Amino acid sequence: MPEIKIVHEPNEDLLQELNVFEWPIWSKEVSEFPWSYDLEEMCYLLSGEVTVTPKDGEPVFIQKGDLATFPKGMDCTWKITSPVRKHYTFR
Repeated sequence: MPEIKIVHEPNEDLLQELNVFEWPIWSKEVSEFPWSYDLEEMCYLLSGEVTVTPKDGEPVFIQKGDLATFPKGMDCTWKITSPVRKHYTFR
């Protein structure tokens, strides 16, 4: 089963290489909701905290400064505990 990959505090070179700051921004208030990934998504949290729990996996905590990759085909639940603002892209 593919898993969520996290890079804590990625260096500036990696962020520039990925063009992270050119990606669109998504924001969401404290909430909990189901989500499915039709494509692989990569995101970089500008603010906030969220726990993402895959349907068949362990919860993953993601916070400001984390670069996260979610695998295509994953069903999960997002539980946002501090309002999230993130750059994101689908691949």
